Amino acid sequence: MAKTHHSNSRWSRALILGACGLISYSSSFAGTTSKNPGPVAPAEAVDWKTNTISPVANPMYFEDPVIRTEIRPIFAYHRIDDGFVTNGGHATLYALQLRYAITDRLAFIATQDGYFSINTGLGVDWEGWMDLAAGFKYALIDDQANQFILTPGFTYSIPMGSNEVFQGNGDGDLDLFVSAEKGFGDVHVMANAGFRIPLDSAFSTMFHYSAMVDYYVCQWFIPFVAANGWTVVSEGSTIGLDSEGYDVINFGSSGASGVTQMTLGGGFRTRLTDNMDFGVAYEKAILSPEGLTDDRFTFDLSIRF
Repeated sequence: MAKTHHSNSRWSRALILGACGLISYSSSFAGTTSKNPGPVAPAEAVDWKTNTISPVANPMYFEDPVIRTEIRPIFAYHRIDDGFVTNGGHATLYALQLRYAITDRLAFIATQDGYFSINTGLGVDWEGWMDLAAGFKYALIDDQANQFILTPGFTYSIPMGSNEVFQGNGDGDLDLFVSAEKGFGDVHVMANAGFRIPLDSAFSTMFHYSAMVDYYVCQWFIPFVAANGWTVVSEGSTIGLDSEGYDVINFGSSGASGVTQMTLGGGFRTRLTDNMDFGVAYEKAILSPEGLTDDRFTFDLSIRF
């Protein structure tokens, strides 16, 4: 009997140890399963254009190649060079730009409008409405993998502004342009070039070109440097000046053929919210004749949808 009891005790211990081992293995397997439920779906790639910014300087002709829907109020304070026929002075512009992304590649753009005021150093002041300009742009190349976008487009300027501020003249003009941008991580290089072609030979044909480099430091600080140039390809016959009016006025100057005017400047944007950027730019004329421009401050608010 003692031998039988001893044998039963041995079997009982074996069964208990086996049960404990099975429970331990089951718990371990369950824990492994819960921690590794299966293949994890890859995270969605972030679009490199999310951290790009629109130009602040030369907003009417330096068009962003990125297709966006936005409203952009603009204020510019412009000092006139003392050597210009106005004997210096200053000008102010209040404008509102609109852009609407019809598709992810095609956008309607309204780039010029607003109220323009000129205060001359001669004690003569003019003010009135700007011409309206609108058109379309299309992202011909949008290469996400290589962080590159190329967007041609055009606008037509409707001559319905005020003659007092050198608007509403002739038959309007076309701006045929192409814009491009390349990303290098947090650094972005943007360029634009185009021809401003009047439909009336009394006004000047101009080749315009712009470049900007920005660096996304953080949401609150995105600094940039920018250069903007205008070369008169074919002079007009409206007024006897030796320079043109940069981005705001086509004087139709009769002595400006071949003249190049350029500004150099910089500034920053700050991303107030995911869809709202505030921008500041300062530009200084760097080539003679400076003509209409000594320097300019531009402020805008890019509200995206």
